Amino acid sequence: MDQNFWRKCIVCKNEINFSTKYYKCSVSSCDKKRAPAQFCSVDCWGLHSSTLNHKSAWAEEYHSPSKAEWESAPKVRIVGSKPSTTTVSSSEGVPEDILVVVSKLKAYVKASADLNTSGDVSEALSHIIRRECDRAIVNAKADGRKTLMGKDF
Repeated sequence: MDQNFWRKCIVCKNEINFSTKYYKCSVSSCDKKRAPAQFCSVDCWGLHSSTLNHKSAWAEEYHSPSKAEWESAPKVRIVGSKPSTTTVSSSEGVPEDILVVVSKLKAYVKASADLNTSGDVSEALSHIIRRECDRAIVNAKADGRKTLMGKDF
């Protein structure tokens, strides 16, 4: 099934197109792996925020992927309780997990450079980790192994 939009707003159910602005709630518990919270407008986020009585929350602006980026990205499918990294030919976008321990990352940056860490760093770093893992997987398979090892990186 060919989908002509990226995802739907969780409040008004309007389509969020590819390569367009969308919003997320700044409250981390609102962005769950199995049920991502994305909004088509700040007004929809405002309805969400007022319903949940968030304190000190804001709408964070993001940019949805292009259709080509979305279709070529490896998807994560939940099978039972274990995530498996297989390509899924599904019409719905499956969220990508954050692959770093955010509190440890923030503590490291603070201790080594006395800098604060923005909320979007963990997502960007997770993309880098996925890319490098994909490269290492190719190396492991080329060696005929079923185990990913440090030397594959």
